[in-house]
Amino acid sequence: MDEAGYRMMLEHGTDVHWMLDCATGQLLYVSPVAERRFDWPPEEVLERAQALAGPLLQELPERLERFRQGDNSRRTLVREAELEGVAVEIESTLVDATRLVGVVRDITTRREFERQQKKFASMLSHEFRSPLATIDGAIQRLVMTDKAADEGTTKRYHKIQGAVDRLLAMVEEYLSPDRLASIGRRQRENGIAPAALMEAAAAQARARRSAIVVEAGDAPAWVRADPEGMRMCLDVLLDNAVKYTPAGSPIVLWAGKAAEGGVEFTVADSGPAIPENETGRLFDKGFRGSAAAGIAGSGIGLYMAKAVIEVHGGTLSVQNLPESGKKFRIWLPVAV
Repeated sequence: MDEAGYRMMLEHGTDVHWMLDCATGQLLYVSPVAERRFDWPPEEVLERAQALAGPLLQELPERLERFRQGDNSRRTLVREAELEGVAVEIESTLVDATRLVGVVRDITTRREFERQQKKFASMLSHEFRSPLATIDGAIQRLVMTDKAADEGTTKRYHKIQGAVDRLLAMVEEYLSPDRLASIGRRQRENGIAPAALMEAAAAQARARRSAIVVEAGDAPAWVRADPEGMRMCLDVLLDNAVKYTPAGSPIVLWAGKAAEGGVEFTVADSGPAIPENETGRLFDKGFRGSAAAGIAGSGIGLYMAKAVIEVHGGTLSVQNLPESGKKFRIWLPVAV
């Protein structure tokens, strides 16, 4: 790209680009986007931006000293702030010992999205906690008052109580508002290794079904995604596959590059197909299909998994296979 093209990109983009002289602490350049973003007169852009550069200048000497000593841990910093009443993310990078460059991004939309995520997380957490609290209270009362219960019945009471405790712990770990709201948030250090993730999920499921095959395909070595959220989704899909397929029938867990771009994970089995009139409702909260008769469950697992994948910007779908079985597919819109 020539200089004219690069300048056009800076002037008509959505982010504010800037450059600062490390020796004088003076801003050398602020892209014209600042005029539109903060409603500044063109002739005052540099002056107003300089007045807001205090935090960057305060930490600059320490960053420069570390940089000169070969320590790159603070070469690039990202922090959030409020500028002129606008929520922004400020990224700054030391190019060398003389220049500091960076970008100011408007994160108002992201903040609103996170607020909605927390609201959703609170709702989902409540939907889980309320029935679990009812079950917990009832089983505790039975343990205390059913003095005539035989040993087998008492064991079942304690088994139910243990299951409730585990579910409540999962709600606390995965479905607290802060936890679920963080899923899918853009964080450079937040990612998964698809092959390792699938092996870990399969290892746990093999305690109930040995015939689980893991195929890494052409999956990338690393994908940006929430590790706990993705693990939970695979656990739900494998749990369903084990429940609704005959003992001994194989289950195949696969990951690779999607034809439309991004990455996909699939869980395929050779069990009964899903009735066509039920596929559209399979991910609805509380829905249990005709095959669920006599099988323990709440109809929440697939609903929860779909919600987590959608927070990532992806999709969770299911299709019946031509010969037999069905395939659940997770698709994530990530660069590979």
